Amino acid sequence: MKKSIRRGMLAGLAASTAIVLAACGGGVTAGDSASPSGSGDGSGDTAAPAGELSGNLAGAGASAQGKAQEGWMAGFYDAEPGVTVSYDAVGSGGGREQFLAGGTLFAGTDSIFKEDEIASATDRCFGGELIELPLYISPIAVIYNLPDTGVENIQLDAETIAKIFAGEITSWDDAAIADQNPDATLPATSITVVNRSDDSGTTENFTEYLSEAGNGAWTEEPGDAWPIASQQSGDGTSGMVTTVAAAEGAIGYADASQAGDLGTVALKVGEEYVPFSPAAAATAVDASPLTEDATEKRITYALDRTTTAAGAYPLVLISYLAACDTYDNAGDAANVAAYLGYIASEAGQERGSEAAGSAPISSELRTQVEAAIEMISAS
Repeated sequence: MKKSIRRGMLAGLAASTAIVLAACGGGVTAGDSASPSGSGDGSGDTAAPAGELSGNLAGAGASAQGKAQEGWMAGFYDAEPGVTVSYDAVGSGGGREQFLAGGTLFAGTDSIFKEDEIASATDRCFGGELIELPLYISPIAVIYNLPDTGVENIQLDAETIAKIFAGEITSWDDAAIADQNPDATLPATSITVVNRSDDSGTTENFTEYLSEAGNGAWTEEPGDAWPIASQQSGDGTSGMVTTVAAAEGAIGYADASQAGDLGTVALKVGEEYVPFSPAAAATAVDASPLTEDATEKRITYALDRTTTAAGAYPLVLISYLAACDTYDNAGDAANVAAYLGYIASEAGQERGSEAAGSAPISSELRTQVEAAIEMISAS
């Protein structure tokens, strides 16, 4: 029989105003044991009063979540100091691979699981199902290194961005850029395009935007891997930002929380240019439907990259927390449910926003997410 996680434990965590710590970035590889010490063989009640959980809880995945994970781990540590949480920001593809191989108990991913990965999750989840929860909503910034332009944001439509990244526009003073920025000082500096070198959900979201909103200027299929020859590349979000920062004239894309002092593009949406912000990202998500195969456990969105909704920023990333609805022992099930429950809580979402500038999920979405978390159990 399955033993469900008690609703009271999650409610206690959601009410907590404290926020998280633990090792962030410690390597977790397939085959590492993530079972809590003294968790037993899965028999007995999976619930425990708040503050009485124990063990190791290993996760890996999207680097875009990195700063938010630091905040979440710190807050969760305050509530459950007996649980050691780790998160290895290896990128979305690596995170999904480690999770499906059984090396971690949860994963972070900026792109939803593919059909074959969902099928593989049945074995990984001890005959159960995959859970995907949209718990990190953030804009993706088009970042650039171009000092002394005289404007706060360079303004670009999706077609121009697509032509830049496809290598068709190669100079910052090109007419396609200048016409949209009459108040900017644009040098004849060559544009250096920087892409992610690792498999990245941020890359998938970015190429999806180029494909859907670029008016035919981007002809490659969206995907985790950058599809054309590179000028320069960076590993992970930090590698991308470092590479752009090191080369004047460079342009790239990264989770907006890590753009730092680099310039960022205001996107043309309808007849206005919209700079990134958490509120603008949330507006774009609100204007988007769920995917056709979404379920009560897989709450996945089909983002509308071509929206003209006022104030929307359609180059947005929804980063998911993925887990199993079934684990092989009660300790793992309790720890995963408690951690995800904390992240989904108002306190957890506020901590993520403070750490990474993300947009907190709505109360309606929180209700759906908490219902999914309550389905986590031990076999």
